[in-house]
Amino acid sequence: MVMCMDYKYVYGPVFSRRLGKSLGVSPIPAKTCNYSCVYCQLGRTTRMTNTRQEFYPVKDIIEEIANIPPSDADVVTIVGEGEPTLYSKLDELILGIRKYVSLPIAVITNGSLLYKPEVRKALSYADIVLPSLDAWDEKSFRRINRPHPSLKFEEIIEGLKTFIKEYTGQVWLEIMLMKNINDSDSVLSRIKHIVEEISPDRVYLNVPIRPPAEAWVEPPDTQTLKKAAKILNAIALDFFTESDYEIFSQNPIEGIISIIKRHPMTEAEVTSLLSRFSNDPRMSVENLRKHPRVILKEWRSITFYYYKVEQ
Repeated sequence: MVMCMDYKYVYGPVFSRRLGKSLGVSPIPAKTCNYSCVYCQLGRTTRMTNTRQEFYPVKDIIEEIANIPPSDADVVTIVGEGEPTLYSKLDELILGIRKYVSLPIAVITNGSLLYKPEVRKALSYADIVLPSLDAWDEKSFRRINRPHPSLKFEEIIEGLKTFIKEYTGQVWLEIMLMKNINDSDSVLSRIKHIVEEISPDRVYLNVPIRPPAEAWVEPPDTQTLKKAAKILNAIALDFFTESDYEIFSQNPIEGIISIIKRHPMTEAEVTSLLSRFSNDPRMSVENLRKHPRVILKEWRSITFYYYKVEQ
């Protein structure tokens, strides 16, 4: 795809194991969040905040949406580099997207601000909301999600319950399962109780498939994952598949940069994408590796391309 403008907020489409081909929209600066989850694929949060702001002008983001070329995306997903419900103009953003795109709109969120009526109202304009639940009490919440000090586990759970009662769209709850952290029978039983109280439309079990923020985080084995899926009546996403990406930039290197800011890519994915733009993708890969903001991480025998955020 060829564009005459530089894209700052829209990227992809990228492959989502739950949503299909997802056109990403990122209204949040890099690593700006009210959590610093131990499993986060973007690393530790460097801008911890629980204050909602218009980080970027909503009109600028919508202008990019208005100028996207045709694609075979299945959904528009608001997610990106931080917690999207921290964006104070989220309602205007969703409604603005609807003016130009007929696809379903999904929001991937940690669910932490659903206790706020204005956040529930903003999310009411989306078609699918995917909140997360990884803990089962205040202590585990502090250990796994490492939230902003003002956030309380029970308040978040009550917010989820209230949202699901009010919301007319689909709520797909996501649980990140980690070895020896939240995969024991006793913990799964406690999480099951909370899930039943929340009563989402679907439950997905994720496992870490990209380098996590903390090196000691590991995925559970397949048998444990299957057991957890049965206990929680969940859909297990236990596989890693190489994704098919698209980019809007005229410069393929910059196009890849726009993706890895939010979504680390494997070397195989990078090479496959660059091969569409060059007869010698190896040279393009070398040029990408030389980019001052590109870093490589090895994890579970796979090389991942990351974007190094300025501190």
